[in-house]
Amino acid sequence: MNTALRRPQQHAIARLGQMACLEGTGPHRIAPVLHELRRIIAFDSGGYFNPGDDGTPHGHVENPALLAVMPGYFDVHVQRSEGQVLSRRLGNFSDNVARYQRRAWTLEPGQLLAVPRAELLRSDFHEAIMRPADLSTWAMLALSTPQGLGLGKLLLFRHTGAPAFSPGDLALLGSLEACLARVLQPGETAAQDGTEQAHGLLVVSYAGRLLWTTPEAERLLPLAFGWHWRSEGLPLVLRRLVQRVQWIAQGEAVTPLPQMEWRHPGGSFSLHATHLAAAAGTGEAIAIHITQHVACSTHVLAALQPLALPPRQHALACWMALGRTEAQIATHLGVSAATVVHHRRALYERLQVQDRQGLLALLRPPPTAPA
Repeated sequence: MNTALRRPQQHAIARLGQMACLEGTGPHRIAPVLHELRRIIAFDSGGYFNPGDDGTPHGHVENPALLAVMPGYFDVHVQRSEGQVLSRRLGNFSDNVARYQRRAWTLEPGQLLAVPRAELLRSDFHEAIMRPADLSTWAMLALSTPQGLGLGKLLLFRHTGAPAFSPGDLALLGSLEACLARVLQPGETAAQDGTEQAHGLLVVSYAGRLLWTTPEAERLLPLAFGWHWRSEGLPLVLRRLVQRVQWIAQGEAVTPLPQMEWRHPGGSFSLHATHLAAAAGTGEAIAIHITQHVACSTHVLAALQPLALPPRQHALACWMALGRTEAQIATHLGVSAATVVHHRRALYERLQVQDRQGLLALLRPPPTAPA
């Protein structure tokens, strides 16, 4: 580790390394990643763009204004403008990974910017995306597997008036590429790494027209189907659910209420459809419940963030919350069982808990109520 780094930076890098060792890695870990990166490099908001099944970019952005304009990113004029002003488009995940690997780039002429900044400011891309979201500049890090397969692009944004990212900032971000790639690479969730859930509801007509959504569904649908999910009507998975409800209502099928499991690089989702009878002069409709499943380890990481524990106690608390034995934790940390006991006592005292059950109550998600 670079000894010139400040202690908070060193601790944040250690916590990122801990994330890379946990089960259930994937793009859904971007929130705790950005939390730790803020302790290392200053930025106003961040995002992560990864390829969806259809090749278009999916992902996560922190800036609400940027999230609001992301559907406009897929407009043909905005896409053409982006290709004219940027040397590497955000949605191109196959472009010369070898050149970008382990090196961060910034929005400056000769790096990501293919034209003078004055021309950028006159572009459709700037007017549709950058100006509404107040994105003055950004640093980009392309992530890839050890085999060179592009995983996605991490972006750190600074707003108007903030200084540009320095060469030191970019070098430090680039040095974290291998670790960040391990954290954000899609992986299977271990069975023992249980899940918590978030729920949303949308109502559609029998013709497949969206009628109503809850705020939580508005948040979950882009995560499950990408930012442009509205542009071509309901996603195919939802249309299939609607069709199955129609078959049941018409007596053409006698099955339980239709449901589907949907895995996406950003997480796992369950979809349940229910027939709604006509009421108050309106036609029949279909309610679709969408449930997001989140790895327990992701919840534990979020619970640990505000505690700001030293790296060894952070790692110990995480492994304990995930049910590992002291012997297993000693192996993970490369220390003796006696050292684990020593740090465990210090951890309990710091968190003011009496035992592992107290630690679990503090860090584990609450049990999910039966459906």
